[in-house]
Amino acid sequence: QVQLVESGGGLVQAGGSLRLSCAASGRTFRNYAMGWFRQAPGKEREFVAAISWSGGNTFYPDSVEGRFTISRDNAKNMVYLQMNSLKPEDTAVYYCAAAASGTTREARFYDYWGQGTQVTVSS
Repeated sequence: QVQLVESGGGLVQAGGSLRLSCAASGRTFRNYAMGWFRQAPGKEREFVAAISWSGGNTFYPDSVEGRFTISRDNAKNMVYLQMNSLKPEDTAVYYCAAAASGTTREARFYDYWGQGTQVTVSS
């Protein structure tokens, strides 16, 4: 069992930066690949970033590649999403998720989800 709690969301101007954090409970955190997803009003949940259990592999969609960076600290049971050069279209609720099956872009393979944190980017 893994419980996830996101933090760090807020309101930022276009071009600005935010760092999201995800605190995970459970001794088996290091066994899970981790991901970030987002969902804007009226839209489907969208993959944002994923990182392998060791942190050695990361994946991003083209929409955030070069602007967002996912990282993890297994000693602290933390996952981070550094978001730079934010755009109004990045506005969404951001969710942290854990996958026991391995690193994946597919939401359906994630076993545990946080409650989400709102990110709003003004133009």
